[in-house]
Amino acid sequence: MSTAAAPVRTLRTGTVLADLLPASRVRDLALVAGGAALTGLAAQLTVPVPGSPVPVSGQTFAALLVGTALGARRGFLALALYALAGMAGVPWFAEAASGYAMPSFGYVLGMLLAATVVGALARRGADRSVLRTAGTMVLGSAIIYAVGVPYLALATGMTLGQAVAAGLTPFLIGDALKAALAMGALPAAWKLVGRKG
Repeated sequence: MSTAAAPVRTLRTGTVLADLLPASRVRDLALVAGGAALTGLAAQLTVPVPGSPVPVSGQTFAALLVGTALGARRGFLALALYALAGMAGVPWFAEAASGYAMPSFGYVLGMLLAATVVGALARRGADRSVLRTAGTMVLGSAIIYAVGVPYLALATGMTLGQAVAAGLTPFLIGDALKAALAMGALPAAWKLVGRKG
């Protein structure tokens, strides 16, 4: 008795997870608004870091997932909506903050850039395997810190070394855990949709 394996649909690169939904302008608007809202909700999951004005939060993880799942254009728009609404007073930055006169605002700007970059990489298949997803998440995190840490230094008067100690070093273990979560979730999602096709 032979059992046939379930057919596996080949999903070409150039596609991100959001592209698997039926295409429409309404879909794109809903994805952008949903990506901004997800980031805002995840930002409320915070843990204060002693000696740092920047808390550990879920917003960086959400921003990277939004960029990867939606692609560069929609990821950029979702994080731009998140940033602009927060600047306008929506209290959905970390710790229910809003505005732009806070030391951690540079991380929000970094997330905007990172979502765009990881979205472009996802369109090239960078979220389809564990190793490529890990590299994508590490690069996205590095972009967030490359903008956030210097902004933190300028906003607080810290030296760059102090800003690294307060705004990067305490977050590395958490970022490694977030990357591990993404390394399992994104390739698994692709495998699942490939089998369902």
